[in-house]
Amino acid sequence: MTVHFYTATSLDGFIATSDHSLEWLFKQDFDQEGPMNYHEFIGGIGALVMGSSTYEWLRAAEEQWPYTQPVFVLSSRELVLPDAADVRLVRGKVDQLCGEILEAAGGADVWVVGGGDVAGQFADAGLLDEIWLQFAPVTLGSGQPLLPRNLDLELLEVTRNRAFVCAHYRVLRDKPSAPLSSVVA
Repeated sequence: MTVHFYTATSLDGFIATSDHSLEWLFKQDFDQEGPMNYHEFIGGIGALVMGSSTYEWLRAAEEQWPYTQPVFVLSSRELVLPDAADVRLVRGKVDQLCGEILEAAGGADVWVVGGGDVAGQFADAGLLDEIWLQFAPVTLGSGQPLLPRNLDLELLEVTRNRAFVCAHYRVLRDKPSAPLSSVVA
Protein backbone atom coordinates (compact mmCIF):
# COMPACT_ATOMS: atom_id res chain seq x y z
CA MET A 1 0.00 0.00 0.00
CA THR A 2 1.48 3.30 -1.15
CA VAL A 3 0.45 6.93 -0.61
CA HIS A 4 0.89 8.94 -3.83
CA PHE A 5 0.72 12.63 -4.67
CA TYR A 6 -0.21 12.64 -8.37
CA THR A 7 -0.63 16.07 -9.95
CA ALA A 8 0.25 18.46 -12.75
CA THR A 9 2.33 21.56 -12.20
CA SER A 10 3.41 24.63 -14.08
CA LEU A 11 7.14 24.93 -14.76
CA ASP A 12 7.36 27.53 -11.99
CA GLY A 13 5.86 25.18 -9.42
CA PHE A 14 2.15 25.99 -9.14
CA ILE A 15 -0.71 23.49 -9.29
CA ALA A 16 -3.45 26.11 -9.60
CA THR A 17 -3.82 29.85 -9.98
CA SER A 18 -4.33 32.09 -6.96
CA ASP A 19 -8.11 31.66 -7.36
CA HIS A 20 -7.72 27.83 -7.58
CA SER A 21 -8.38 27.65 -11.34
CA LEU A 22 -7.02 24.82 -13.50
CA GLU A 23 -8.06 26.31 -16.84
CA TRP A 24 -4.37 26.74 -17.75
CA LEU A 25 -3.94 22.97 -17.47
CA PHE A 26 -6.82 21.99 -19.74
CA LYS A 27 -5.36 24.07 -22.59
CA GLN A 28 -2.24 21.86 -22.70
CA ASP A 29 -1.57 18.95 -25.07
CA PHE A 30 -1.64 15.71 -23.03
CA ASP A 31 -2.43 12.19 -24.27
CA GLN A 32 -5.02 10.72 -21.87
CA GLU A 33 -3.87 7.23 -22.89
CA GLY A 34 -0.14 8.07 -22.99
CA PRO A 35 2.65 7.56 -20.45
CA MET A 36 1.82 8.19 -16.78
CA ASN A 37 -1.82 8.85 -17.61
CA TYR A 38 -4.61 9.26 -15.10
CA HIS A 39 -6.65 6.22 -16.20
CA GLU A 40 -3.86 3.76 -15.44
CA PHE A 41 -2.97 5.54 -12.20
CA ILE A 42 -6.51 5.66 -10.77
CA GLY A 43 -6.95 1.92 -11.39
CA GLY A 44 -4.74 1.14 -8.38
CA ILE A 45 -6.30 3.68 -6.02
CA GLY A 46 -8.57 2.56 -3.18
CA ALA A 47 -9.13 5.90 -1.42
CA LEU A 48 -8.51 9.59 -2.08
CA VAL A 49 -7.65 12.52 0.17
CA MET A 50 -8.05 16.19 -0.69
CA GLY A 51 -8.37 19.62 0.86
CA SER A 52 -11.56 21.65 0.84
CA SER A 53 -10.42 23.95 -2.01
CA THR A 54 -9.79 20.98 -4.31
CA TYR A 55 -13.13 19.48 -3.27
CA GLU A 56 -15.03 22.70 -3.95
CA TRP A 57 -13.31 23.12 -7.32
CA LEU A 58 -14.28 19.56 -8.30
CA ARG A 59 -17.89 20.09 -7.22
CA ALA A 60 -18.12 23.23 -9.35
CA ALA A 61 -16.31 21.75 -12.37
CA GLU A 62 -17.94 18.31 -12.57
CA GLU A 63 -21.61 17.59 -13.26
CA GLN A 64 -21.36 14.25 -11.45
CA TRP A 65 -19.03 13.24 -8.66
CA PRO A 66 -16.10 11.63 -10.53
CA TYR A 67 -14.93 9.02 -7.99
CA THR A 68 -16.31 5.67 -6.91
CA GLN A 69 -13.63 5.24 -4.22
CA PRO A 70 -14.02 6.65 -0.69
CA VAL A 71 -12.90 10.29 -0.61
CA PHE A 72 -11.67 12.04 2.54
CA VAL A 73 -11.95 15.83 2.52
CA LEU A 74 -9.82 17.62 5.10
CA SER A 75 -11.89 20.60 6.19
CA SER A 76 -12.60 22.60 9.31
CA ARG A 77 -15.91 23.79 7.91
CA GLU A 78 -19.11 22.11 6.83
CA LEU A 79 -19.45 21.39 3.11
CA VAL A 80 -22.32 20.09 1.01
CA LEU A 81 -21.66 16.46 0.10
CA PRO A 82 -22.72 14.76 -3.14
CA ASP A 83 -25.59 12.30 -3.00
CA ALA A 84 -24.78 8.59 -3.41
CA ALA A 85 -21.02 9.06 -3.04
CA ASP A 86 -18.68 8.00 -0.25
CA VAL A 87 -17.32 11.43 0.66
CA ARG A 88 -16.25 11.96 4.26
CA LEU A 89 -15.46 15.30 5.87
CA VAL A 90 -12.64 14.81 8.36
CA ARG A 91 -10.77 17.02 10.79
CA GLY A 92 -7.47 16.40 12.48
CA LYS A 93 -3.88 15.57 11.73
CA VAL A 94 -3.23 13.19 8.87
CA ASP A 95 -1.26 10.78 11.05
CA GLN A 96 -4.37 10.42 13.27
CA LEU A 97 -6.65 9.96 10.22
CA CYS A 98 -4.37 7.64 8.28
CA GLY A 99 -5.68 4.41 9.82
CA GLU A 100 -9.25 5.19 8.73
CA ILE A 101 -8.05 6.22 5.26
CA LEU A 102 -5.96 3.07 4.77
CA GLU A 103 -8.79 0.86 6.00
CA ALA A 104 -11.17 2.50 3.50
CA ALA A 105 -8.60 1.88 0.73
CA GLY A 106 -9.01 -1.85 1.33
CA GLY A 107 -5.39 -2.76 0.62
CA ALA A 108 -5.13 -0.58 -2.49
CA ASP A 109 -3.12 2.63 -2.72
CA VAL A 110 -4.09 6.12 -1.51
CA TRP A 111 -4.05 9.22 -3.71
CA VAL A 112 -3.48 12.60 -2.13
CA VAL A 113 -5.28 14.61 -4.81
CA GLY A 114 -4.57 18.10 -3.57
CA GLY A 115 -3.55 20.55 -2.69
CA GLY A 116 0.12 20.86 -2.13
CA ASP A 117 -0.26 21.63 1.55
CA VAL A 118 -2.30 18.44 2.09
CA ALA A 119 0.48 16.43 0.41
CA GLY A 120 2.93 18.35 2.60
CA GLN A 121 1.03 17.29 5.73
CA PHE A 122 1.41 13.65 4.65
CA ALA A 123 5.12 14.24 4.01
CA ASP A 124 5.54 15.91 7.42
CA ALA A 125 4.00 12.85 9.06
CA GLY A 126 6.29 10.49 7.11
CA LEU A 127 3.29 9.07 5.25
CA LEU A 128 3.92 10.28 1.68
CA ASP A 129 5.65 7.61 -0.40
CA GLU A 130 5.64 8.76 -4.01
CA ILE A 131 5.14 11.89 -6.09
CA TRP A 132 4.01 11.81 -9.71
CA LEU A 133 4.40 15.11 -11.56
CA GLN A 134 3.33 16.15 -15.02
CA PHE A 135 5.20 19.38 -15.85
CA ALA A 136 3.08 21.54 -18.17
CA PRO A 137 4.81 23.88 -20.63
CA VAL A 138 3.48 27.02 -18.96
CA THR A 139 4.42 29.41 -16.17
CA LEU A 140 1.81 31.04 -13.95
CA GLY A 141 3.94 33.53 -12.00
CA SER A 142 1.97 32.91 -8.82
CA GLY A 143 -0.71 30.63 -7.44
CA GLN A 144 -1.13 27.55 -5.28
CA PRO A 145 2.32 26.03 -4.70
CA LEU A 146 3.10 22.49 -5.78
CA LEU A 147 4.51 21.23 -2.48
CA PRO A 148 5.56 23.84 0.07
CA ARG A 149 8.00 21.53 1.86
CA ASN A 150 11.66 20.64 1.79
CA LEU A 151 11.85 17.03 0.60
CA ASP A 152 14.55 14.80 -0.82
CA LEU A 153 13.36 12.65 -3.69
CA GLU A 154 14.69 9.77 -5.76
CA LEU A 155 13.77 9.81 -9.46
CA LEU A 156 12.16 6.49 -10.39
CA GLU A 157 10.97 7.24 -13.92
CA VAL A 158 10.83 10.07 -16.42
CA THR A 159 9.01 10.22 -19.75
CA ARG A 160 7.35 12.57 -22.20
CA ASN A 161 3.62 12.73 -22.80
CA ARG A 162 3.16 15.08 -25.75
CA ALA A 163 3.89 18.58 -24.36
CA PHE A 164 4.45 17.36 -20.78
CA VAL A 165 7.55 16.08 -19.03
CA CYS A 166 6.38 13.42 -16.58
CA ALA A 167 8.40 12.34 -13.56
CA HIS A 168 7.78 9.76 -10.86
CA TYR A 169 9.68 10.10 -7.57
CA ARG A 170 10.08 8.21 -4.31
CA VAL A 171 10.11 10.33 -1.16
CA LEU A 172 13.33 9.73 0.78
CA ARG A 173 13.12 9.74 4.54
CA ASP A 174 15.89 10.53 7.03
CA LYS A 175 15.03 7.53 9.12
CA PRO A 176 13.28 4.30 8.19
CA SER A 177 9.57 4.48 8.86
CA ALA A 178 7.15 1.70 9.65
CA PRO A 179 5.25 0.30 6.65
CA LEU A 180 1.92 2.04 6.17
CA SER A 181 0.09 -1.24 6.68
CA SER A 182 1.24 -1.19 10.32
CA VAL A 183 -0.69 2.06 10.88
CA VAL A 184 -3.96 0.19 10.31
CA ALA A 185 -3.18 -2.52 12.90
